[in-house]
Amino acid sequence: MKVGFIGLGNVGAKLSGSLLRNGVDLTIRDLDKSLAEPFLAMGAKWADSPKEMMEACDAVITCLPSPAASAAVLEADDGLIAGMSDSKIWMEMSTTDEAEVKRLAPKVLAAGGAPVDCPVSGGCHRADTGNISIFAGCDRATFERILPLLTKMGRRVLHTGYLGSASVLKVVTNFLATANLITCAEALVTCKAAGMDLNTAYEAIKISSGTSFVHETESQVILNGSRDISFTMDLVKKDIGLFQAVADRAGVPLEMNPLMIKIFEDGITKYGERELSPNIIRRLEDATGLDITAPGFPSEMKDDEPEEAGYEVVPNRG
Repeated sequence: MKVGFIGLGNVGAKLSGSLLRNGVDLTIRDLDKSLAEPFLAMGAKWADSPKEMMEACDAVITCLPSPAASAAVLEADDGLIAGMSDSKIWMEMSTTDEAEVKRLAPKVLAAGGAPVDCPVSGGCHRADTGNISIFAGCDRATFERILPLLTKMGRRVLHTGYLGSASVLKVVTNFLATANLITCAEALVTCKAAGMDLNTAYEAIKISSGTSFVHETESQVILNGSRDISFTMDLVKKDIGLFQAVADRAGVPLEMNPLMIKIFEDGITKYGERELSPNIIRRLEDATGLDITAPGFPSEMKDDEPEEAGYEVVPNRG
């Protein structure tokens, strides 16, 4: 299968690297061509337009920062839909709006293609090693066509059902991760204010019912002081805003998420939209005058799982 990849940002670059590392015939594109240079040196090809890429490839992946960016890549005069034909596949790996995927899907289908929303979850450090998780929303026949490709990029692949279902579940998981980040920040600052040793506090949380994926990863770079997870406050605001839109359409009167949106809006006002997302803890550091750092923690998250072949995760239905 010849594959195209548009969007070489923090996640997209790592997913593209996994494809190249696993021998995929890859064509790439980004608005910043300098980001493509390492991949071109590794054997990837370059496409001068999305249309040209779609014409040359069997499947094209988009991994872009916003629904508007994906729409532009698909709907422009030289966009993916203009190059679409029978049996081609569009794979949306961006964190996007379920409604936007469903809006674009009929245009892809009308051009003979098959649409898939297949966002990733687990952090840039797992995207880098091919161990990230992938959700895929599409018909079963299309899923089986792309499963060998998905398992080259991710460890655990879940077919979530109808188109758009993967995007819903992705923003659900990002909502939960954001809630975990905010509560970890509050817990660590409170521990420090109460006189606790932060190294001990980290271990206590890790071995207790209070632990989480976010604590075991992001709390470490918070305590190191780097706060670097290659993810920024504006992206958090976008993601929990998408979750809010899902809840609003479904008529669910959320209470926590609107507060979380306000917290990140305040963080963006204070520190800028491109501030690293774990630095939401600075709101409490500034308010208390405390420094929430401790020795012995890494400056960036590392994946401790060796790269292995991916596989489909099958839900337990009793």
